Amino acid sequence: MNIIEILKAVLFGIVEGVAEWLPVSSTGHMILLNEIMPLKASEAFYSLFEVVIQLGAIMAVLVVFWDRVWPFGLAGNDHPAGESGPLRWVKLDRIVLWLKIALACVPAAAVGVLFDDVFERLFHNYMCVAVALIVFGVAFILVENLNRGRRPRIRSLDALDWRTVALIGVFQLLAAVFPGTSRSGSTILGALMLGVSRTVAVEFTFFLAIPVMFGASLLKLVKYDAAITQSEFALLAAGMLTAYVVSVAVIRRLIGYIKKHDFKVFGWYRIALGVIVLVFFTIRAMG
Repeated sequence: MNIIEILKAVLFGIVEGVAEWLPVSSTGHMILLNEIMPLKASEAFYSLFEVVIQLGAIMAVLVVFWDRVWPFGLAGNDHPAGESGPLRWVKLDRIVLWLKIALACVPAAAVGVLFDDVFERLFHNYMCVAVALIVFGVAFILVENLNRGRRPRIRSLDALDWRTVALIGVFQLLAAVFPGTSRSGSTILGALMLGVSRTVAVEFTFFLAIPVMFGASLLKLVKYDAAITQSEFALLAAGMLTAYVVSVAVIRRLIGYIKKHDFKVFGWYRIALGVIVLVFFTIRAMG
C-alpha cells in the first residue's frame, strides 16, 4: 500500500467534503487537483473514485440532519399519520418532505441514467467547467443584488409547494448536464430565484443530495466492469472517511454562515476559479 497515494486520497476527500456543499463546484476543484496531484490509478478507477467518495459526504448529511429526515418514531412526532396503531410511528411531515425530494430528483435522475456517459464525454472538459463556474458565479451575484431587501415568500421547509420543488429539480438538472455548474450551486440559485429563503434553500439542497449522490455512486459502481483491488479499496475508504469528517464540519458552519451573510462571496470565488481553470489549461496546452 502506497502511503503517498493514501494521503492524496485524503486530500481529495477534504476537497470533496468542502466543495460538495459550498456552491463552488466540486468538479472544478477535482479537475484542478487531479491535474496538479493525480492519483496513480487508471482513468476508469479515477472516474469511479471521484463519484463514490461522495458517499462519505452523504453520511454526513444523514448524521447532521437525522432528526429532520428520519420518517419513523414517536419522539418529536407532531404530525403522526394516525392516532393509533403503527401509523402513530409514521411522521407524516417527513413523508411529505421525502415525496418532495423525490419529485425534485426526477429530472436529473431520468436524464442522468439515460445520458450520463454522453454528457461526460461531451462536457467533462476544462472549457465547459470554467464557463459554468463563471456564468453561475455572475448569476449568484446578480440574484443576490436583485433580492436585496426583499422578504422571501418561502421561509420554511413545510412552506415549499410542489411547483417550487419541481422547478428546483429542473435547476438541479443543469448540474447533471454541465460539470462545473455545481449541484448545490444550481439548486440554491434556483431556489433563491423562486423566492425561497437562503436557509431553506441550503437545507433542501442538503436533503436532495441524499438520493442524488447515492444514486450517482451506485450507477458508477454498477457500470464499473473491473475488480477493485485492495489498494484501490483503501483509496476509496480513505477518501470517503475524510469526506465524511470534513462534510460534517462544513455543513454545520454553512448553516450558521448563511443566516448572517449572502452568497455573493461564493459568486466571486466561482468567477476567480473559472478564470484560473481557463488560464491553467490554456498555458498547459500552449506549452
